[in-house]
Amino acid sequence: MRIHFYPPFKPLDHPNPSGDQATARGLVEYLEGRGHEVRAASRLRSRWIYWQPQRLPEILAEQKRVLQEAEAFKPDLWLTYHTYYKAPDLLGPGICRKLDIPYVIFQGIYSSKRKRRIKTLPGYYLNRRALTSADHIFSNRSEDLKNLRRIVASDKLTYIRPGIKPGGFCHDPAAREELRGHWGVGDRPVVISAAMFRADVKTQGLLWVIRACGRLRARGIPLVLVIAGDGKERGRIEQAARDHLGDDFRLIGKAPRDILYRVYSAGDVFAFPGFRETLGMVYLEAQSCGLPVVACNNGGIPEVVEHGRTGFLTPLGDMDAYVNTLESLTTNSALRKSMGARAASLIRTRHDLEINYLKMEETLNRCVREYHGHGS
Repeated sequence: MRIHFYPPFKPLDHPNPSGDQATARGLVEYLEGRGHEVRAASRLRSRWIYWQPQRLPEILAEQKRVLQEAEAFKPDLWLTYHTYYKAPDLLGPGICRKLDIPYVIFQGIYSSKRKRRIKTLPGYYLNRRALTSADHIFSNRSEDLKNLRRIVASDKLTYIRPGIKPGGFCHDPAAREELRGHWGVGDRPVVISAAMFRADVKTQGLLWVIRACGRLRARGIPLVLVIAGDGKERGRIEQAARDHLGDDFRLIGKAPRDILYRVYSAGDVFAFPGFRETLGMVYLEAQSCGLPVVACNNGGIPEVVEHGRTGFLTPLGDMDAYVNTLESLTTNSALRKSMGARAASLIRTRHDLEINYLKMEETLNRCVREYHGHGS
């Protein structure tokens, strides 16, 4: 197949990495690896674009450019990755009608509460238009699938279990020894956390972990917190870590995704609450490297962490429960190892991207055949 691929929220080559971008890249890499020709249809970012009327000429010009390019590329279908109220797909539905090709969405999100606020009302309707125009929608979250069923027929919806390539995230004993020596942590348990230092729930989550580790330190429990990431809130995070942990923390900066396995390998527990986390690729990556997880029970985290088996999910906002759970792992090496082993096994049996995306590929092929009346 020839596929026009479009991520309205963030282009594939955007310099600021995120789990959302990692999923989009993984999707493209899988399809290309299976022999399909995937071309980025547009780099137009639609985040809050409906409150920027001065950009209307840009949108119209981009629609025209994409159509002209499609004349030469001749795509078999259009695949949009992640449309929702904040960044709705403004290109796909209209372009697909003109090209007479199927319009497919991966990770479409629907929330009726967005029509209750003036700020999000335009995005709600623009996103709803995209979702109801789709010939098929894939979702990697059960909650999103449930919401989509309110406006989309069930036969147009498919659940795809979230995944990564486990081979890229394996425990590396040599990296563990090297990094722990470099960090000077000795035999102390190392708590790993990772996020971009943005002034939003990411920084709030990191501050939560810092406070939790600080409370354990106050109880006399030896540990070191290692945080991978960087951004505008670095000064605030560093000061909080110093206040709560003294010298028992390391800020190691942004770690490229292809070497993150080394960082996870050097840790003993992965901790990040994941406030309003839609999914959280870091939980898949850390578990794949054999780390048990401590997170909050919300968003899409329960889709990828098995409470009591591969990690612990504490009530949202309950710091006492979070601290006590983190203590149970930092003070019990046998528990850490058994949960970490189950975590690595879980990723390989349930969250292998190469296996899970086969269902998606089969459905894409069927969409193309059925759209043009070539049978099932």
